Amino acid sequence: MKKLPIGQSTLKKIVESNCCYVDKTPFVKQLLDDNNGYWFLSRPRRFGKTLFLDTLRAAFAAEKELFKGLYLENNWDWDVKHPVINIDWGSGSVTSAEELEQRTREILNEQANNYTITFESETVVGRFRELIVKLNQKYGYGVVVLIDEYDKPILDNITDSNVNEIRERLAGFYSVLKSSDQYLKFVFLTGVSKFSKTSIFSKLNNLTDISLSEKYADICGYTQVEFEDIFSEYLDNVDLEKIKLWYDGYNFLGSNVYNPFDILFYLSERKFKSYWFETGTPTFLLNLIKEQKYYLPKLDNITLSDNQLGEFDLNHIAIETLLFQTGYLTIHEEIEIGSIIKYKLSIPNIEVQIGLNDYLLRSFFSPGCMLVEQSNLSDSIYLSLYNKKLEELEKAFYSFFASVPHDWYRKNDIANYEGYYCSVFYTYFNALGLNIIAEDVSNRGNVDFTVKMDDAIFIFEIKLKSNPKNALKQIKERKYHEKYLSEKKDIYLIGIEFDAKKKNISRFECEKFCSL
Repeated sequence: MKKLPIGQSTLKKIVESNCCYVDKTPFVKQLLDDNNGYWFLSRPRRFGKTLFLDTLRAAFAAEKELFKGLYLENNWDWDVKHPVINIDWGSGSVTSAEELEQRTREILNEQANNYTITFESETVVGRFRELIVKLNQKYGYGVVVLIDEYDKPILDNITDSNVNEIRERLAGFYSVLKSSDQYLKFVFLTGVSKFSKTSIFSKLNNLTDISLSEKYADICGYTQVEFEDIFSEYLDNVDLEKIKLWYDGYNFLGSNVYNPFDILFYLSERKFKSYWFETGTPTFLLNLIKEQKYYLPKLDNITLSDNQLGEFDLNHIAIETLLFQTGYLTIHEEIEIGSIIKYKLSIPNIEVQIGLNDYLLRSFFSPGCMLVEQSNLSDSIYLSLYNKKLEELEKAFYSFFASVPHDWYRKNDIANYEGYYCSVFYTYFNALGLNIIAEDVSNRGNVDFTVKMDDAIFIFEIKLKSNPKNALKQIKERKYHEKYLSEKKDIYLIGIEFDAKKKNISRFECEKFCSL
């Protein structure tokens, strides 16, 4: 079975190694034809943004030899060579405004050396403008500015007190672009988030945001057609449906697309693993989930407006927006409510479902828990459902809650919330890759969640001991199970109650309802 070579990060290396390259160059021509000049694209990390910028750089630098056989080869003016300024924040990190200043100087010096430009200004803002003006005068063509991961210095410090100073310095730096319009041909910024209510974009308000433009929806990632066409020689004896379940499912108002990072690694390794997820999960995201006592089953039923999807306010960070912009949620469905368009979000695929929930278990719910112990516990939970031995399920979760250090609860009052206990169950089941329906809707109300397996259905209701309503009795009285009678499977009704003082299960009741 043929394996795909990996490790290439630029268009040039991909072409030179004869590796597969999905032709996204029609989008380059479309951007130029639209003639707006200033563009912004938000996509999750490792989703092909850097490669697309490399493509833009090579096109404007008139490196025609790199485009042999691609759309742009015969649809571009190769006689014009524009000077290109590349600013990449993706490598390394800055932890202070002073480090940002130093890193900016290094980037500008590197760009100036590439074109033998000498600076006279002392400030980074002055040098950036000077670089643009001198390049325009030296080459006689408009300058192209490509900025990759424009927001990384902010995201690296988003929970620190210095984040506002870093943001303001970046805003001042980027404002040079607006004041240098007469010297510029084309500007393209990429990032993860759009800081819509900060001064960064208020000072650069001539940007056209194509993050949720249907015309440019497939600019990054691989569509199903692209995947099967370009990688056809690597797909012998490959389970295409399983690949789709694991790595497809991202949507930005166009086709469903695969994460390219995952595809390249899977076709090289031939193992289903969380390649993209394991490259890094922002700690601040997990801290926000914890601090806001976020009810994790809500992840199955999130609907946001267009403005909310693109909004990122440092003073009030919405977890749902952050999850979408970082790639842990994606657009599942477009909904019209009157004259308003909203978008239903969902977890895109199995990789994110398992990876995110497993990470939450390790770093949020069970601090200090040994990985081997957690793995054994997860096995016990899965087998208890698979073998219909629910007494083992009770033992497994009782063991989990007993293992959470008491000191952890002293730092917060989360044990007093039913949502905490629901979130634990939800996260464990999701980390196992099970089909779980949170806040399962019926004509008599919503049950906390339902787990569907091949030959059985498990309906869960969770309450605190202090709640006068008995969990199992509520399931039976409201007949939550009736919607599943037509599936001809055994149905298990499970009511669980927790003692907030003991921080563990106080009552675990279950009944089997035979629908066969």
